[in-house]
Amino acid sequence: MADPVIELQLDASRFQRVRHGAVAVVAAPAIFRIEGPGAVQCVQGLLTNDVVKPGDDSLVYGALLTPRGMLVVDYWVLRHAGGLTMIAPRQGQASSQDLFRRQLPPRLARVTDHTDTDHVVWLVGEHAFQTLAKTGLGTLPDACGRVAEVTTPAGPLLVALAPEGAPFVALATGAAEVVAAFAAALRAAGAAAGDATDVEANRILRGWPAMGAEIDDRTLPQEVRYDEIGGVSYTKGCYTGQETVARLHFRGHTNRELRGLVWRDVTPLDGRSVEREGREVGTVRSVLALHDRRLALAPIRREVAPGEEVIAGGRAATVVALPFGAAELDE
Repeated sequence: MADPVIELQLDASRFQRVRHGAVAVVAAPAIFRIEGPGAVQCVQGLLTNDVVKPGDDSLVYGALLTPRGMLVVDYWVLRHAGGLTMIAPRQGQASSQDLFRRQLPPRLARVTDHTDTDHVVWLVGEHAFQTLAKTGLGTLPDACGRVAEVTTPAGPLLVALAPEGAPFVALATGAAEVVAAFAAALRAAGAAAGDATDVEANRILRGWPAMGAEIDDRTLPQEVRYDEIGGVSYTKGCYTGQETVARLHFRGHTNRELRGLVWRDVTPLDGRSVEREGREVGTVRSVLALHDRRLALAPIRREVAPGEEVIAGGRAATVVALPFGAAELDE
C-alpha cells in the first residue's frame, strides 16, 4: 500500500480566520545574523536573489543552491543597518552553518547563530496589517518588502512587511522575550493566537514551496515557482548554482512545475501518486483538508495543464494554477 498522505485540517471558522482575520504565530526557525564590511556582497554571491539592488531596510526571499543548481536552504533576508538577518526553516540550521562556515570569509562577513536566542512572530490574514498598526509602534516599514528597526518597551525588534503574494503579511524578529511581549501586544490589538498549522495552511493557499515538502535535495528553483514568487534574480550576476538556473531560464524549461490540486469532497486519500490516463505525472505533497474539500500542492509534469482532471491519491481531482484563487476557496 502507498504511504498515507499527511495533511493539515482546518474547520470553517479557522479557515476564514486565516484568510480574512489576523493571526499571530510565534515560531523558532533558524536565525542567523551576518555582519561585517563585506556582509552584503558575500551573501550576494550565494543567494539566488538580489540583496544589493533593494538597498537598506529591505526584505528579500531567496535560497542557497548546490553548484548544480539544486535547492539547499531557503531564507527570508532582512537587510538593516547592523547587517543581514537571515531566517530559514529550522531543519535548515545545520546546512546553513556548514555553508556559511565554508563560503563566508570571517574578516568580511561574521556569522552569529541566533537560533537558540531569537524568535519570529508571523502575521497572517488580510487584517494583519491593520492589527499591526493598532499596536502603537512608533515606526513601521513604509512599504511592502521593507524593514524597520523598532524600539519596543521590551527591547529592539526588526519588523518587515512581506512582498505581495508571500505566505504571511508581516514578521517581527528579535530576542525571544521581546517577540513574546510583542505577540501579546498583537493579541491585545485583536490578533488571534495561532500556531504552526495556521502558517502552514496559509503557505499552501499561497502556493509557496517548503523544505521537506515540495523542496528536496533534487529540486531546481524553477520547479517550485521561484520565478513567480520572486525568489531568483536573472540580472544580479554570479552566485553558486547560477549557471544551471540561468540555462533553464533562457534556453529551456523544467520537466515539472508546482501546481495546485482540488478535490471537491473529503474522502480520505490513498497514497501520493498523481496519475493521468494511467501514467504517473506527479506526487501529492502538502495537503489542506477543509470541511468540504481538499487542496494540495504537487509537482506535476508540465504538459498537464491547469483545468485538467487527474487521479490524485486515488481520487478524482482538478489541476489548478497557483496560488489558489476565489474559484477554489470560496463556497
